[in-house]
Amino acid sequence: MLKSFKKPGLPKVPRRGHKRWLIPLVALLIIVGGIWGLRHWYFNNLRPISSSTSTIYFTVSSGETKTDIAEGLESAHLIRSAKAMETYLRSNEAAVLQAGTYKLKPSMSVQQIVHVMVVGDVAKNLLTILPGKRLDQIEQTFLNAGYTQDEVNTAFNPATYAGDPALTSLPAGASLEGYLYPDSFQKEAETPASAIIKESIDEMGDHLTDDIIEGFGAQGLTVYQGITLASIVLQESGNAAEQPTIAQVFLLRLKQGIPLQSDVTADYAADTTAQPRSVNVESPYNTYLHAGLPPGPISNVTGSALNAVAHPNNTSYLYFIAGDDGKVHYATTPQQHQQNIQQYCTKSCAQ
Repeated sequence: MLKSFKKPGLPKVPRRGHKRWLIPLVALLIIVGGIWGLRHWYFNNLRPISSSTSTIYFTVSSGETKTDIAEGLESAHLIRSAKAMETYLRSNEAAVLQAGTYKLKPSMSVQQIVHVMVVGDVAKNLLTILPGKRLDQIEQTFLNAGYTQDEVNTAFNPATYAGDPALTSLPAGASLEGYLYPDSFQKEAETPASAIIKESIDEMGDHLTDDIIEGFGAQGLTVYQGITLASIVLQESGNAAEQPTIAQVFLLRLKQGIPLQSDVTADYAADTTAQPRSVNVESPYNTYLHAGLPPGPISNVTGSALNAVAHPNNTSYLYFIAGDDGKVHYATTPQQHQQNIQQYCTKSCAQ
């Protein structure tokens, strides 16, 4: 009997050649897609934020960084993305943004806004109250604008605005310290100083919303105390992202009966009494020597500072320092705080 048999075939060779070019192709497509996505994000965020032609006055303070300016423009709803503007400025390193108050519109692109700031095309006929300024500094701004001392005295007298709802929380006998909201105001030759102050007070009233007032109450603060703490928070940091945590530090210290020990309150005490700055200046405003909040605000405030006090972050920090690296470093114990000082604040904290 014949036995059947199969002719042996050739061994199968795995077909792997196509994978050698497939993997690099996929990687290339991912890279190209990523680059395209980034370019699309970048150029899209340079476009105007809207078609609105309403005027928004925006102030660039001397010493502000490009990051500060970009973040401020985003907060003012004048640009889509601070990161996109920073990227644009990095690609145009020669662009130097000039300090001043500018008349901007949401319909302007990032390129147009940067051009206005580079050439210094500041708005005309304006009087600007800058954020974080003491009342005496604001008074000097009015004197520099051409108003007489008598006009300034009348304009800065709270009695001039008796009955104004925005001043309901102002204690009897208190000055307008903390109640003049920072902004730029139209000033013609015939504009009374009191008219500008009235606008500023009313704008402050607009920012004292029910949400803010209820937030103060939730923290155990009156409106006046909330404004006072907001002024301290703003003086400690103009960075809106840091303010809710800084506010939490101070609020927790208040609740635990720990002195605030805020340098900016001691500075206010010294500056308003023409003394050298020191944490030992004897004054009820010096929170190194006196527990609790100072008697009143130490400067005007911003919306972000008010919101930070009304809605602080939920952390357990009791200490913070602004380091030499420009960052705020927090701690929960004195030991951690000292370590942060030694590690991050060898220059600033020695001053």
